[in-house]
Amino acid sequence: MSGKIYIVGIGPGSSEYLTKKALDTVKMSDYTVGSTRAIDLFDDIQNKIAFNVKDLLDKLEEGVKLAADGNTVSILSTGDPGFSGVLNTVLRLSDENNFSKQNIEVIPGISSLQLAAARCHIQWDNANVMTFHGRENIEDILPVINNGKVTIALPSRKVRDMAQFLLENGVEADRRVTVCERLSYPDEKIVTTTLNEIASSEFTYMCIIVIYP
Repeated sequence: MSGKIYIVGIGPGSSEYLTKKALDTVKMSDYTVGSTRAIDLFDDIQNKIAFNVKDLLDKLEEGVKLAADGNTVSILSTGDPGFSGVLNTVLRLSDENNFSKQNIEVIPGISSLQLAAARCHIQWDNANVMTFHGRENIEDILPVINNGKVTIALPSRKVRDMAQFLLENGVEADRRVTVCERLSYPDEKIVTTTLNEIASSEFTYMCIIVIYP
């Protein structure tokens, strides 16, 4: 008999942004699959299955198979599962392992994009929202960068690389940009400056870039 999979959004990183639904779901699960950083946000975990980038697919498939064997499995996804999260990957693995989507529930979370919009006072339903995680087609940002809206993006590479790419493709050097780094963590940093300045600065990989019209 099939069990249940919960794909749980864990927010941008700080435990302050975990929802009660996320906490309750993980607490009642037989197994919890997630990165070490994600798992460490929870106190009550029965069986931890931690992954890193290299074994991500193997661990996710292990979680799906455990659910197929009748267990309740929580799969943790940074931010919201439906935005640069693991939702599509888990759905694909479920199809491959004949696990019914009817036994999968998505628990939404607060994305770093939402938090960046809040920090920058942006009404983000009128913004260009883009993610380049796991994608190399960074040129997709070019057709929208000058449409008069704020662009909020998750870079695929370093923020500096994206800034340099934009400069090389004709975006003006004095374009105003905000970089939100390590949102929700104690060392959170928000920098507003020019695109040219960002192109020569160093940031961690945990960043959101906001490009103003």
